[in-house]
Amino acid sequence: MTSPPSPEPPGDQPPPPPGPSFGSASPPPLPDPGPVADAPAAADPPGTHFRAHRTESTRTYPCDACGGELHFDIDTQLLKCAHCGNTHELREVDGAVDERDLREALELVRAGAVTRSAQFLDDEKEIVCQNCGGHTTFTGSLTAANCPYCATPIQRDDVHAAPQRLPVDGVLPFSVPEARAKELIEEWINGRWFAPNEFKTYNRTGSFTSVYTAYFTYDADTFTLYHGRRGDNYTVTVGHGDNRRTEVRTNWTPVRGSVRNSFDDVTVFANDGFERGRVAKLEPWPTEQAKPYSAEYVAGHLCRTYDHDVEECLSTATTQMEGEIRSTVRRDIGGDQQDIRSMDVNWQRMTYKHLLLPMWLLTVIYMGRPFQVYINGVTGEVHGARPYSKAKIIAAVAVVLVLVIIIAVAASAAGGG
Repeated sequence: MTSPPSPEPPGDQPPPPPGPSFGSASPPPLPDPGPVADAPAAADPPGTHFRAHRTESTRTYPCDACGGELHFDIDTQLLKCAHCGNTHELREVDGAVDERDLREALELVRAGAVTRSAQFLDDEKEIVCQNCGGHTTFTGSLTAANCPYCATPIQRDDVHAAPQRLPVDGVLPFSVPEARAKELIEEWINGRWFAPNEFKTYNRTGSFTSVYTAYFTYDADTFTLYHGRRGDNYTVTVGHGDNRRTEVRTNWTPVRGSVRNSFDDVTVFANDGFERGRVAKLEPWPTEQAKPYSAEYVAGHLCRTYDHDVEECLSTATTQMEGEIRSTVRRDIGGDQQDIRSMDVNWQRMTYKHLLLPMWLLTVIYMGRPFQVYINGVTGEVHGARPYSKAKIIAAVAVVLVLVIIIAVAASAAGGG
């Protein structure tokens, strides 16, 4: 029996201040710097009402009504112009989000046909804005943002489509609009009574943005042979007189058997710069609603490519699966107690998908330390970190002490003491 390779997961490090953003930017050139040479643009599909303006490494979506830039509007689920409000249908890719063979991907990674993420992301990439001509340097795993000079959505095209990278298979579009996301943040923060007042003014001191983050999802069918012991409890009465008591004892019986498990879309977060434990609490993700990848869903939002590839994330997935297999074995053994001596897991069909999943991210710097709050961009689930106000905690303790003293004095007076 063989098991899937499970490399050691990268060690968790404290999240750095809000992760990858623009490395550097240079101001737009003086007016009329001359035309920017365009690479041959791919023909637009029939029925398209706009032209995807592209060069070798960047992509924008100009509005055919006013020339402004289109972005993916969450409320309408359409491309919408921020200037004139004109909307356009998305050019959605036909078909379903296909699963890919995991073993083939692992062979590509190990053979070097697919570059390790860290090696690829060391490079900086300068992007020229198609609208104003400003130069922006992308670093790390950021692949889409807004131009810092004119707010035009810009995308780095040489990552998701690079032959040495695992392609994006699907995207789960945002469905929680910005207004609702801000309401959820307000509710979450207002429920943190001991947070400093400065933290609660996040709308003036923090960064609130939408971002597509990278995930790998894993599917597997497994067949597991096990052996161990089944424990059935029974009671006996022991002792005499005052020492008479009832004890619970266990009758152990050797067992062996087999179980089957089927796993669908076990999600593993593939980015750095986030608190993984809190991000994990945003699950479950409705991955069955994912659409075939189209860069149009990303227009106007931040986007990250993966920091950890499909092999690096595999150990996290198999750990989750093995936990479920162990639970299945316990149920199969039955009895009051189970002692699993060995499990021989045969990993059969194994597939994966590379998905972009949406989050709203609030980052507040308080006392020189970043605090991040995350919102699932589909379900609205909120989890995050917050600082504590020492002054509020001391005040609360003082109030409690005063109340205790008052109650004690009242009780003493009522008792004549």
